[in-house]
Amino acid sequence: MIYVVAIALLLAVLLGPGLWVRHVLKKYSEPQDRYHGSGATLARHLLDKHGLQSVAVEQTDSGDHYDPIEKSVRLSAANHDGCSLTAITVAAHEVGHAVQDQVDYAPLKWRTRLVRATGPVQKVGAAILILSPFLGILTRVPFLSLITFAAGMLTLGIAAIVHLVTLPTEFDASFNRALPMLDEHRILKNVDRPHARRILTAAALTYVSASLMSLLNIARWIAILRR
Repeated sequence: MIYVVAIALLLAVLLGPGLWVRHVLKKYSEPQDRYHGSGATLARHLLDKHGLQSVAVEQTDSGDHYDPIEKSVRLSAANHDGCSLTAITVAAHEVGHAVQDQVDYAPLKWRTRLVRATGPVQKVGAAILILSPFLGILTRVPFLSLITFAAGMLTLGIAAIVHLVTLPTEFDASFNRALPMLDEHRILKNVDRPHARRILTAAALTYVSASLMSLLNIARWIAILRR
């Protein structure tokens, strides 16, 4: 019984933030016509107000984000075309990252370098984890499979840590950039401001969710290899 409770608590810790983030973003995605302008329209407006006419606003299938390399605010279809509270708040959050880039916000630069460096590392780590059992069988050197397994775990663990390290950048984009912009330009309805804060918190915690999912993947691999 103790083990069951422990596992349940562990899953709650690992999965809870991600579930909460998805719940909040979905909750305030309705009604879809809450505001007159779409997320893309607001993003363009805020970028222009900050002299960032060269930054593009694009629709993407790979999640809402700001690309500091291509200088582009990229929004999912629902947030790009939608007029919900979630759409405009998430758009403001991503513009917040563009403003960070404009003022050479150091943590954003560090995050950009880390994410670019660990993207391939994550793929390599996953490949190593998959190959490690077979290397031991093919070479008949069990120690080799242990080494490769440890290397795979290390690369995936580093990716998880990077997500957590970049958390201050996300909170800065939400509460030192996006929320003041929404207030300054009087974008939000008065009753929506507390809800917008909740959405901005969810946007900032997206990386925490990704980090915890990485840890869950590591635990899953350990469980598989122990069978």
